[in-house]
Amino acid sequence: MNKKETGKRVIRAKFDPNSITVYQAFSDSIAKPAIQAQTFVHPFKMERMTWIKPSFLWMMYRSGWATKENQERILAIRIKREGFEWALRHSCLSHFDQAVHVSKEEWRNSLLKSPTRIQWDPEKDIHLRPLSYRSIQIGLSGTAVHKYISEWILSIKDITNISLSIRECIASNEIDRAYSLMPFERHYPLSNSVASTIGAY
Repeated sequence: MNKKETGKRVIRAKFDPNSITVYQAFSDSIAKPAIQAQTFVHPFKMERMTWIKPSFLWMMYRSGWATKENQERILAIRIKREGFEWALRHSCLSHFDQAVHVSKEEWRNSLLKSPTRIQWDPEKDIHLRPLSYRSIQIGLSGTAVHKYISEWILSIKDITNISLSIRECIASNEIDRAYSLMPFERHYPLSNSVASTIGAY
């Protein structure tokens, strides 16, 4: 995890030449069969939008370090970069942004057609305080969910215990050790067209 960051809307993630890691939090009833099957199966609901997050700390913020109801299990999901980038190319911002969209009508039409939603929310520091730059949240629905489950997922790993260990380190003021346990995230490269679509800068 880099302590110094630049860019107001830049995807920061753990990735290699072929894959990128995203995070999701679920109840045990969804997480356990997903880990066993190495993809999402019943009772995961494919008809609902599912949100993936490349930022580990934003996932910790959202789940309260795996303490919030139905978010007690933290999963690290390695997916194909080609799938991740398909999701970005077929996305629309959840909210109108005049720097990205020609008009509100154009944005609404895009929102109806796009299987992926993009949100930029304030990134968090190790104490889960908001930072000056933003982190991406990616909502998958329809075709995107089907592709995610059947084509993109390479592996699913339960990192709940690691997440709780990091939380304990922070509570004990062992900040350097906490950083050492976290995934190393760096700027994810984007083409100009994808960056324009998702409003990255």
